[in-house]
Amino acid sequence: MCQLFIGANQDCWKNITRSLRIDGVTTSIRLEHFFWRVLEEIAFRDDLSVGQLITRLYHESLDADHDIGNFTSFLRVCCGRYLSLAADGEITRDALDPLVEVNAEKLLEREKTAAEKRKARFAKSDSNPH
Repeated sequence: MCQLFIGANQDCWKNITRSLRIDGVTTSIRLEHFFWRVLEEIAFRDDLSVGQLITRLYHESLDADHDIGNFTSFLRVCCGRYLSLAADGEITRDALDPLVEVNAEKLLEREKTAAEKRKARFAKSDSNPH
């Protein structure tokens, strides 16, 4: 099983720092190459640059009163959720379908239900190991 992960291209976990401006303030964000590629894919879908996507995520997080003290962790979770939603069939990774057109409210409800089912299934498997 581990070969699936350790056999991956080592560039995936190479750290890359990018500088961008948010509200006129230059900031640096350091993420693994893997996450930059996912952010590029997400941005491309909605015809944004990565900088524009990150700025939009930053502003919308503030508008929602989220604590974004660790913004890079938030970006990693965004990437993970994007890939998880694709794996669950909730969205496709087809770059022609803008994410702005997704009905977020309905998708979040389905995601919550699926997460509860997944949690219950794994809780049962913890008490009954293979």
